[in-house]
Amino acid sequence: MKGLHYGWLIVAAGCLCIFACLGLGRFTLGMLLPAMGGSLHLSYSQMGLIGTCNFCGYLLAVLGCSRVLTVLGARNLITLALLLISCSAAMIGLAQGLAAVVVLYTLTGIGSGVANVSMMGLVTAWFGSSLRGRAAGFVVIGSGFAILLSGQVIPLLNSLRPEGWRLSWFALAATVLTVAVICWAVLRNRPQDMGLSPVGESRVQVQGMPRAVFKPLDRRVILHCGFIYFLFGFTYVIYATFIVTVLVEEYGFSEQVAGGFWSWVGLLSLFSGPVFGTLSDRLGRKAGLMAVFVIQTLAYLLVGFQLEGAALFVSIGCFGLVAWSVPSIMIALVGDLVGSQNTVKAFGLITFIFGIGQIMGPYVAGLLAESFGDFSWAFLLAAAMTVLAVFISARLTVQQTQTPPGP
Repeated sequence: MKGLHYGWLIVAAGCLCIFACLGLGRFTLGMLLPAMGGSLHLSYSQMGLIGTCNFCGYLLAVLGCSRVLTVLGARNLITLALLLISCSAAMIGLAQGLAAVVVLYTLTGIGSGVANVSMMGLVTAWFGSSLRGRAAGFVVIGSGFAILLSGQVIPLLNSLRPEGWRLSWFALAATVLTVAVICWAVLRNRPQDMGLSPVGESRVQVQGMPRAVFKPLDRRVILHCGFIYFLFGFTYVIYATFIVTVLVEEYGFSEQVAGGFWSWVGLLSLFSGPVFGTLSDRLGRKAGLMAVFVIQTLAYLLVGFQLEGAALFVSIGCFGLVAWSVPSIMIALVGDLVGSQNTVKAFGLITFIFGIGQIMGPYVAGLLAESFGDFSWAFLLAAAMTVLAVFISARLTVQQTQTPPGP
């Protein structure tokens, strides 16, 4: 096929999918929490509980995702998951108390988990090993676009009326619904269904390639990957969930100024997936992961030590620069280890472990904040865990077979 390979349209639709399921479905929570928490009289631990329950839903989703995927196919399953996010978000806009928000945001988490795992698995089916990191990198930056948008739009919507955060949830629901329609129209389950080979592979290579086998040795390496992903899940979600709250309540910034900071995270994160995904394609997945965790450690330490001025800008910059790097590297790594046939199963396993970290992170951070009166110890804990992640990544054994690019 001459010209643009359809796989890159899959990437574009995938970017929109991640924009909706993770960017809007999860990362806008940090912008909504100050206004929503004040309106519903929520404590720090209750705010953390909302995030934790979302991740519980995410965890439930990845457990059964691979089985449902074989029945419905990626295209249908992703569309249904996005519809679930849209409906639950609209209902949160009508919620009157903590219980309703917790239940509905758990459903949002289920939709997020199903859509994310299915979409990332679809990328490995459409791209060969030599381009997987780059392709996954472009997909995951959808979250960055959502953060960039939410940092500007949500404060505006919140200011329109006393409970403007409800308008924000309605706008979120409408946007996710639109993305669901686009994904249904564009996504296709396999390149072979369209008479194509994966991007970066020739038809001869694909036809002669043996079916990937999920070997016991691969399981041990995948569990190693899962522990690394757990550390990422535990730490990044603390920053993503509470940094706006910290800026407003501890640094004294207005919600609009804090939203501006959050928008900078979104803008910088647009480079994180493509840059570090491509870096991992060229220098190796291990080197890419170690570089990311070093930069994240710096971001957490600067906030944990409550440094002001330039240090705060550096922290925001470091977090944004590597925000979505680990997922893009991890999906490429898993695809390298087990092949596209088993990627959803393997990625579901490490995402399950990752989800445990995401469940624990907000709740532990909320408890620490209530115990010590601020979030400094939560960010210092995050920094200690990313230091551990650097050493665990250094011990990663990767036997990777690169597929040469097709003509």
